[in-house]
Amino acid sequence: MKILMVLTSHDKLGDTGMKTGFWLEELAAPYYVFKNAGAQITLASPKGGLPPLDPKSADEGFQTDATRAFEADAEAMAQLATTEKLADVNAEDYDALFYPGGHGPLWDLAEDAKSIALIEAFHGAGKPVSLVCHAPGVLKNVKGPDGLSLVAGKTVTGFTNSEEAAVELTEIVPFLVEDMLKENGAEFSSGEDWMPHVVEDGLLITGQNPASSEDAAAILLAAVS
Repeated sequence: MKILMVLTSHDKLGDTGMKTGFWLEELAAPYYVFKNAGAQITLASPKGGLPPLDPKSADEGFQTDATRAFEADAEAMAQLATTEKLADVNAEDYDALFYPGGHGPLWDLAEDAKSIALIEAFHGAGKPVSLVCHAPGVLKNVKGPDGLSLVAGKTVTGFTNSEEAAVELTEIVPFLVEDMLKENGAEFSSGEDWMPHVVEDGLLITGQNPASSEDAAAILLAAVS
């Protein structure tokens, strides 16, 4: 089983002067779900090489067993330092696609033509796609075979407006994940803020927040199996 994980290359939190990137737990927890199941994992990002880590996600308060294991895992860290360029990746080489979040994807992956084409190719080939937290924002410009938004008529979740308000970035992000999904015709499902909540609708598996990443990965695995 081959799983492609796509990370952001964007490191600026708007014009605040603060850094952003991918959220560590949303990479680390799924990474070990996949690895422990014997999957072959490829990491990719728009620019290739080492993608930017949201520095807040490495704070002690956000550390988990998975993040500590990942940072102590020489093989995992070497893989992270050498992500493939998204432009060099082919959908037909993989069985499933997973997007960790962090705020970074809202700026680059949501508008990235290769990322959009990749999701459309996976979906069109009957392969499952999972996105967690802010990563469902990457679906902004993705179309289904009918030419409509891929999420139109589908039940999905993602980082909620209330969670964005809680981290005080509502006015900073280029768009709100919840609002965008609703505007594109999705049925938006949410659980309690910060608690695990995952929705599976056909080939699309979405998780609400960092706490949902492990469950989303497990559901993706089951979908491939």
